[in-house]
Amino acid sequence: MILSSREAETRSPAALNAAMRRQANGTRLSVGFILTRRFTLCAFANFIDVLRLAADEGDRSRQILCDWKILSNTMEAVSSSSGVTVQPNERLGDPAKFDYIVVVGGLVDEIGNVGSDYLEYLRKAAAAGIPLVGICTGAFILHEAGVLKGYKCCVSWFHHRDFLEQFDGLEPVADQIFIVDRDRLTCSGGASSAHLAAYLVEKHIGRAQASKSLHIMIIDDALNAEKPQPGIPLQFKPQDPIVRRALLITQQNIDAPLSVAEIARRMGKSKRQLERRFQTSLGMSPQVAFMDVRLSIARHFLEKTDKSITMIAVECGFCDSSHMSRMFRRRFGHSPFESRVSSPGRAGTMPLELDCAAVEDMGEAFIPDTDWITIGKDHSAMI
Repeated sequence: MILSSREAETRSPAALNAAMRRQANGTRLSVGFILTRRFTLCAFANFIDVLRLAADEGDRSRQILCDWKILSNTMEAVSSSSGVTVQPNERLGDPAKFDYIVVVGGLVDEIGNVGSDYLEYLRKAAAAGIPLVGICTGAFILHEAGVLKGYKCCVSWFHHRDFLEQFDGLEPVADQIFIVDRDRLTCSGGASSAHLAAYLVEKHIGRAQASKSLHIMIIDDALNAEKPQPGIPLQFKPQDPIVRRALLITQQNIDAPLSVAEIARRMGKSKRQLERRFQTSLGMSPQVAFMDVRLSIARHFLEKTDKSITMIAVECGFCDSSHMSRMFRRRFGHSPFESRVSSPGRAGTMPLELDCAAVEDMGEAFIPDTDWITIGKDHSAMI
């Protein structure tokens, strides 16, 4: 492992000596894992498999170029949120023996059950200048330990509201898959943990090894930290937990919208009770709020992805693109197409291929210079 001058300055002498010994033995990357109770198995497996495949030739899994340990204060097996257990293989000790300490979180309800031994271990690692990594709700644990002050952090769009509720005054990032802020690295979990691991492998071992790991895992290429998450945080900030939950249910079923009555039934409330809660909390009906959620997600897709307007309409639960366009213009004052071409990074540009919905959306407002325009992939029309 080669440390930059900035990284070397932040490491304690013990940590620097340990890094030099590892490098002399051929190990370029060493990682210690802390698994919280009911951690997310997918996030952990993606991260550690990138390390495993980069550590050796082929998939022989020998810990040569990088190594890892599962740390524990009791050595008892840790159960994941799916019920699958993982057996730790080393007790908490000196964090300076690792290049990174990775905390893999899981269910939000378990955050308060993290033992004081683990929190103290994280503080000790931070004091020694060891970079700390939070996976999934691992960022919650880092903040609980007091080692995220002054740092940006990434959380899943799904847990964005939970983070705000628990840590007042902070605004975590929920529209990127991971964030590297000096010696704090956080990611949203799931597949993004593979990309964060690949970032570390490329940094310390090499791009070829990072690509090899991802390709064996049938992941095309490494994604940059700025890659948007597929979901987005809710723009509403209601204090009423019933209203928050109803909005989250709406977002989770965005492609097949549920009626107000069905959402109320799932929550054990009457339709009238839910309507009163929304009026008190947001000053609007559930129907209006739910439509606003769908339109906000549609706008997010328009500005952050290359999906066609027709596909976005389907994924946001509209019966067709015309329906979405009408509601979009009523809400935002312009068409979906105008939102796409005027978004940052796209202003002044025009996609070479337009789907039928985009042409319909433009109406007579746009006349291309060329005599032909491609509609979709299989049809052309003369203007």
